[in-house]
Amino acid sequence: MQHVNRTIVNEFFLSGFSHFHLFQYLLFVAVLLAYTICIFGNVTIILLVKTEPSLQTPMYFFICIFTVLDIMIGLVTIPKLLAILIQIKKSISFFGCFVQMYAFNALGETECFLLALMVFDRYLAINNPLRYSTIMNNQFCYRLAALPWFLGFLISFFPTMFTFVLDFCGPNEVDHFFCDLAPLQSLSCSDSFVSSMSTSSAAVIDVVLPFLIIIGFYVCIIMTIIKIKSKEGKKKAFSTCTSHLIVASLFFGAAIIVYVKPKGSDYDKYLAFMYTAITPTINPFIYTFRNRDVKKVFRNLLNQFIRLIIEVNFFNSAKISSDALE
Repeated sequence: MQHVNRTIVNEFFLSGFSHFHLFQYLLFVAVLLAYTICIFGNVTIILLVKTEPSLQTPMYFFICIFTVLDIMIGLVTIPKLLAILIQIKKSISFFGCFVQMYAFNALGETECFLLALMVFDRYLAINNPLRYSTIMNNQFCYRLAALPWFLGFLISFFPTMFTFVLDFCGPNEVDHFFCDLAPLQSLSCSDSFVSSMSTSSAAVIDVVLPFLIIIGFYVCIIMTIIKIKSKEGKKKAFSTCTSHLIVASLFFGAAIIVYVKPKGSDYDKYLAFMYTAITPTINPFIYTFRNRDVKKVFRNLLNQFIRLIIEVNFFNSAKISSDALE
């Protein structure tokens, strides 16, 4: 069968949140502020872990990788969102759209596998504390850390390619603030069944499966914690898992709703906004304010800073007194 003549799409237009036209600049400021806080908070965590010996453990090693992923996911989506909020022309090139799609999905899937890996680390620490340091040595941690990146970039390649080979003959307005799978598939003028099924299949592998693994590990962790006789031991065990559980719940809750079903919905971009702009902003606060180790390091640093200020003031006062006597 011969193809009919069709217009070749060279670019897409991202509608973003254009229906909130009265609040575009206010939303621009809010997103910019949120991402600035995200970068500052995540970089602070990385610097704390790198400079504080007590935080140089497998748990915080994986947290550092998670913070890097949060920053990178923001870099893929937030600059374009900021641009379309204040620009009249809200376009993105055809190839730029698919590059953004692949990068976003690859990083998101990497984060899913990493969250499962983080709970595996907590499982070993709580269920096998005597052998934990031997098992989670540096070499093993590096190998584990490489696995989510490999799986994320590999699995996301297939739905991206199945979407890339679809025919796009117009319209070319994407009802989203970045290029994602379902919004692009809905614009195709060819049959998108295979690409939609590949998206759902990939979501089952890299979203649902890690989520079920996390639930399974947490069931085992909770059963172990219940057996701990010491109240302090129970409290400490729960505190090391609470932060991760909150982050995982926020991330997987939105991701499952958006990607597991074959077709997208009008609310997908709002859920996407939550895990691309809001969740990365609050993640550093969850890890710091709910984590006893990090709070302890912050208190020590604050005390050192206060002592330094007092010593400097004392030195300056003594110097002024000495100069006055002379």
